[in-house]
Amino acid sequence: MLRILFVCHGNICRSPMAEFVMKDMVRRAGLEDRFVIGSGAMHRDELGNDTHYGTKAKLRQMGIPFAKRKATLVRRDDYDAYDYLIGMDGKNIYDMKRVFGGDPGNKIYMLLDFAGERRDVADPWYTGDFDATYEDVRKGCRGLLDFLEKRGLLRC
Repeated sequence: MLRILFVCHGNICRSPMAEFVMKDMVRRAGLEDRFVIGSGAMHRDELGNDTHYGTKAKLRQMGIPFAKRKATLVRRDDYDAYDYLIGMDGKNIYDMKRVFGGDPGNKIYMLLDFAGERRDVADPWYTGDFDATYEDVRKGCRGLLDFLEKRGLLRC
């Protein structure tokens, strides 16, 4: 079982978008029984709130199913609970390493690293551009699946 946690600032825009995009990709590939996929926040601003309406609208537009949920805070024990902790930007990476006391197991990544791009996924909370965020999330999730395949982690 591969356990992936997507992380952003408030867990209402980027990380839930990545969670639902990745769940859809693994479902379409017939691999959903091989994954546990979640998302979390590094800050308390939006705790308890559902996914942002802009994220839900974009997911609907792309035909990606999602469920009602509540933003949750990343906890120190998430480091042991997940195999991959994937931040949306450099600040998320910094915050995760602070909370987890570093990254001794080399589990922390930036999403776009998997797409061969060393840059942040822009936060649509500030940009208002859910289309650009979706494209980055889609590329990153596709790259993550390819990465896992190349490592032989998707074989039965």
